Amino acid sequence: MVSYLKDGFPQQRMRVLPRPLIAQISSSGLSSRLLVTDAGYFPHAARHGRSRPHGAPEAVVLACTDGLGWCDIDGSTLRVGRGEAIVLPPGVSHLYRADASNPWTLWWFHVVGQDLPELLAPFEPGRRVVALHDPVRITHGMEQVMQALERDESAPSLRTASGAAWHVLAQLGAEHLMGPRDEAGPVQRTREYLVEHLAEPISLTDVAAHIGLSASHLSAVFRQATGGGVMDYLKRTRMGRARVMLLTTRDSIGEISRSVGYQDEFYFSRQFRAVNGVSPSAFRKASRAEEL
Repeated sequence: MVSYLKDGFPQQRMRVLPRPLIAQISSSGLSSRLLVTDAGYFPHAARHGRSRPHGAPEAVVLACTDGLGWCDIDGSTLRVGRGEAIVLPPGVSHLYRADASNPWTLWWFHVVGQDLPELLAPFEPGRRVVALHDPVRITHGMEQVMQALERDESAPSLRTASGAAWHVLAQLGAEHLMGPRDEAGPVQRTREYLVEHLAEPISLTDVAAHIGLSASHLSAVFRQATGGGVMDYLKRTRMGRARVMLLTTRDSIGEISRSVGYQDEFYFSRQFRAVNGVSPSAFRKASRAEEL
């Protein structure tokens, strides 16, 4: 029989609300609409897995940003790879686990509340896995959930976490309804190009030339599909990578800066602060303080 690990992975982040607190605040007010009860980030989660023969009391959302995992549900085994998410409704038997040779990196959270039936409607049996059209937006939302719960268990923090989770579920549902990603389309090819060249100097003209469109046409198509500009997407993708490196490596700020495409460490720090509200060193210090 295979033995799985529920948690305990190097550099993981996890928060679990006390169950009496959940019972107290989930019965009325905004918390009754949607409440995040648990959340986490498990990097390179070798041997990770959970078996719930009777399902979980909450809905479970798992987003894979690297590696691969599997989920047994509805009588089928579903593959969940990089750039995909899976949504598991309450009370449905499931077993999910990391791939043995290429374990996944996961952002995840559990939620309860009156809004769940509507938010979960797109994820019926046979359609649990979502191919993310905009992985950066989804993982950014899940990181906002995590950061809010890491702050404290006050009403403002719980509202912030629940609002971010509501947005993630709504976005996942919208992307699910849009159908599979168009791997050959200009928006998806732009995303892939940006991710593959994060460490290099990139201009909108460079990207447009690679995609085969004018810069103005690419900007319009990309903004219509994602709600934002190409270069803003690049900046947020770089900052997402930088946050992970600050949390999971001992690289200097300068090394991280160059790894995500900024040769000027001070300019990188200004950009990081603009997106995250704190400097890279303050972000790293606060994250390490949480582990003590």
